[in-house]
Amino acid sequence: MKAYVIEQVGGPEVLQLRDISSPAPTAHEVQIRVRAFGLNRVETYLRAGKMGAITAPRVPGIEAVGEVSHDPAGTFRTGQRVATAMGGMQFSRNGSYAEEVTVLRSNVVDLDGTSLSWEELAALPESYITVWGALGRLIDAAPGQTLLVRGASSSVGQAGVAYAKARGLRVVATTRSTENARRLTAIGADAVVIDNSEIAAPLRAAAPQGIDIGLEVVGASTVRDSLKALKPFGTAVVIGLLGGAPVLESMHLMNDLPAATRLSFFPSGLFGTAALPASDAPLKWISEQVASGAMPSLRVQTFDFDDVRRAHSHIESDRALGKLVVMV
Repeated sequence: MKAYVIEQVGGPEVLQLRDISSPAPTAHEVQIRVRAFGLNRVETYLRAGKMGAITAPRVPGIEAVGEVSHDPAGTFRTGQRVATAMGGMQFSRNGSYAEEVTVLRSNVVDLDGTSLSWEELAALPESYITVWGALGRLIDAAPGQTLLVRGASSSVGQAGVAYAKARGLRVVATTRSTENARRLTAIGADAVVIDNSEIAAPLRAAAPQGIDIGLEVVGASTVRDSLKALKPFGTAVVIGLLGGAPVLESMHLMNDLPAATRLSFFPSGLFGTAALPASDAPLKWISEQVASGAMPSLRVQTFDFDDVRRAHSHIESDRALGKLVVMV
C-alpha cells in the first residue's frame, strides 16, 4: 500500500510517499481501507520534531474514515462504513496517512447507514470525539447552560461551538481576529468576544450571570483568565494546548481558582478505553445532524492524497478556518 512516511524531522518536504506493507490485523484489531482522513496539528508537531526525535520511520495521522477490509473477530463486516481515531495511531502504530490502516477494534466506530460523503465524514472523528468526551461525559453539559469556548477558531473549538449549540447550550466564543467572528456566529455562537489575552471583563457583558462551563482550547496560557468568568460551581475543561506547554507555574488555589469552581483536563487519548468506549461516541448522530443541515459542516478544504505536503503547509499557515481533510 502507499503511505506517507516520516524518516526525519523537518518541514512538509520530509513527508515521503512510500510503498509499505499493510500489517495484517491481530485478534484485537481491524484493517480499514482508508477513504479520507482529517488533518490535525499534532501531526505537524510530530513531523516538526515537537514531540521528540524520529528514531524509526513513522506514518502520521490520528483519524480516518473508510470501509472495513478485514475483522478477524467478525464484529465489523467487510465493506462496513466506519471511523477510527486515536488508539496509538502515529505513536505506537502506523497512522492514517495511508491507503489502509490497522487499528484497535476498541477504537472503531460504526457509521453504517450514514449518507454523508467521505470528505464530510472525515471532518468529524477527532474534533467531535474530543468535544463529546469533555462536554458529554466529563461534565454532562445540560441545555440552557452557558458555555465559553476559548480559542473557538480552531477546528476543535468550532466543533465545540457546533456541538454545544446542537445540544441546547448558549455559546460564547472567543477569537483573536475580528475577521473570524462572522464564521463563529454562522456555526452557532450566540456571542463572540475578541480575545486580547484578558477576556473576563468583556465576557461579563456577554454573559452577566457568568459561565457554567469553560471549554479551554488555548490551554495553560489563558486558563487562569478563563476561570475568572466561571460562576460558582462552574467547570473549566482544558482540551487544547494551542498556547504552549501544559504547565501552570505557581498556581494559587485560593486566588486563581474562584470559589466553588473546578478545573479539569480531558485527554482525547481516553477514547477507546473502558472509560470512554467507542460504541458510545455519537458520530452517527452528528453525521445525521450535518446531513440534515441542523449542524454546520466544519470542512473548509479537501486535498488529494498526493497533495499532503501542501495541506501541511496550509494548516501551519493558520489560514484554515475550519477542518482540512484529505481524500485517499
